Formats: sequence, structure tokens, C-alpha cells
Amino acid sequence: MPTIIFTQPDGTATEVELAESTNVMRAAVTRGVPGIVGECGGQAMCATCHVYVDPADAAQLPAIADDEEEMLDCTTAPRSEFSRLGCQISVGAGQSLHVSIPSDQV
Repeated sequence: MPTIIFTQPDGTATEVELAESTNVMRAAVTRGVPGIVGECGGQAMCATCHVYVDPADAAQLPAIADDEEEMLDCTTAPRSEFSRLGCQISVGAGQSLHVSIPSDQV
């Protein structure tokens, strides 16, 4: 079963197991992980599910699509080379992903 570890700005971490192909935003919102808003419902239109992917995990993710690239320029917290929108990242069988949540989303 895939897992995501969400690390808050204060360093506390929450590990979430999820169904295969569930995206990071949906996993956080349905499990009550603080700091992920998902205001647009996963349509890559609001950037309120901005996360920083652990550099060790970044290579396993698909490339950033044009719409995600555009929204990453609109994040409240500073963008980094490891910034992604949680709604655009799905986790497959047996995968584990570590993401850090920015201090601000809106």
C-alpha cells in the first residue's frame, strides 16, 4: 500500500497510507492533514496544495505539466526546485513519498 509522509513546518510528521493512484492533495484532505487546502478540488487551478517533495523522491515523479508549472508560479510560499502541486502527484503501489508542507497556502 502506498504511503505519504507529510512534514509540517514545525517538523511534526504524519504518515498516511492510501489507495493506489490517490493523489497527495486528496490523501491529505480526506485524512485531515493540516496545511493542505485543495480549494479547487484538484483541478490545478489554485495552488493551495503546494508541497515540497523530498529531493530523494523527486526523480520517481512524472514531469511537471504546463498547467501545474503555471500554477506553481502563483504559490503563496516561495517556490523551490522541488515544489509540486499535491493534486498532480499520484502515488503507485509500493511507493513511499515524503513531502513538506509550506508555512502558507493562502
